[in-house]
Amino acid sequence: MDAEIERLAGITREQALRIDEVNLFERLGEAPILKLSTNFYTRVYADEETWFRNIFKGRPIAESIQNQVDFFIQRLGGPPRYSQRKGHPALIARHLNFNMNKKAADRWIYHMRLAFDDTPEIDADSRGRMLDFFTHTAYFLHLGVTQRR
Repeated sequence: MDAEIERLAGITREQALRIDEVNLFERLGEAPILKLSTNFYTRVYADEETWFRNIFKGRPIAESIQNQVDFFIQRLGGPPRYSQRKGHPALIARHLNFNMNKKAADRWIYHMRLAFDDTPEIDADSRGRMLDFFTHTAYFLHLGVTQRR
């Protein structure tokens, strides 16, 4: 599966895991992570592509933002708020009910890149590490969910 993720993402697992070389939560703090997730979901919930917007249908935007913020904080080296609230992240299992095709992964990354553009508080090095990880993870989820169906 790693070779296929690398092919789709254009990012190796090693590149994606550069996210662990620095405690990005300590570097950035919570405010930029909240702003990034708010920018991201504001775009997602207003997406002109109905098929993509419908992936999140019935889920309040505030809940989606909070889940992502808590997960990002935990994954970036902060307190385990996501696990405390929701249990183990288990990314593939938590995304089984979502349309996680390649087109959706591409669209997710598109919106995340734009959200970073609107979050200048995140420095270039942190942005690069995070985008590599998020891009790799998007295709990991696409393949993992697809294989379980």
